[in-house]
Amino acid sequence: MAADVNEITINYEEDGVLLVKELDKEILSKGAWTTILFRFQDWDKKANAYSPDRYIIRRYQKKDDQYLSKSKFKISSAEQATKIVNTLNRWLVTEG
Repeated sequence: MAADVNEITINYEEDGVLLVKELDKEILSKGAWTTILFRFQDWDKKANAYSPDRYIIRRYQKKDDQYLSKSKFKISSAEQATKIVNTLNRWLVTEG
């Protein structure tokens, strides 16, 4: 658990191996409910290497001075990420 939004990470280590390696994050909103977009890689035991970059959006609720993970949406591929970006760009241009 993290007490400060900047301390939130998705790095995950087990038996000395970093299974989820956070590469970057963007805090999209702060407050009682915080939303963060992470770029990360998973460790692939069979390939003995990290996966291609992956992306996940997580929502955290601050309760008792700790941020608790409440929901997440894993973007399944670079293709899906591109579709999300393109759709949002189209919608924002249409509204602007």
